[in-house]
Amino acid sequence: MIVPPEGVDWHFLKEFRALILKKIKQGNKFFLIAGGGITARNYVAAASRVVKIEREDLDWLGIHATRLNAHLLRTVFRDQANPEIIKNPTFRLFSEKKIMVASGWKPGWSTDYVASMIAQEYDVKTIINLSNIDYVYDKDPNKHADAKIKTKMTWAEFRKLVGNIWSPGLNAPFDPVAAKKSQELGLEVIIMNGKNIDNLKNCLEEKKFKGTVIR
Repeated sequence: MIVPPEGVDWHFLKEFRALILKKIKQGNKFFLIAGGGITARNYVAAASRVVKIEREDLDWLGIHATRLNAHLLRTVFRDQANPEIIKNPTFRLFSEKKIMVASGWKPGWSTDYVASMIAQEYDVKTIINLSNIDYVYDKDPNKHADAKIKTKMTWAEFRKLVGNIWSPGLNAPFDPVAAKKSQELGLEVIIMNGKNIDNLKNCLEEKKFKGTVIR
């Protein structure tokens, strides 16, 4: 969402910012967790052309990409966001700001898992995962022409679909390890296409929206 292949999407950031500012004026508070996206993949691809990359270094390249994206989010929400970015989701930051920005933490942890840990630490009940897909399917739509859209899923159904193992750069709607944690916490996770700002607005206002709800 933040950095697609063609570069930083400032149009998206401008629309996203306007929506979030509107919602915090209405009394909402948000935790924004930045992923690494194409920035992380580009760095990994470049390094792998030079040397064989160790698993830990794969993780660290991804983590620092998330931190760069997190600083970008904090910058565009400078007046409303807590000045310190959450890097350790197990250490609670106390702030009266309406926006808290978070990034990756350490090797072995995806930002999806960071989101589930933040939900636990700050008593958040819903995670909205913004990506470039509209829905979760019952199987990979790129490989199966008969893949069907799932608008609602149980955690058991979703975990059967994605498995139990996470690795850096894994292309899954939501990290399998984070899914396990979210199920344990009784969280609701919504998967939707973040480019559709009006759709996100409908979701935040509890109106009908396109996406997959997992609970």
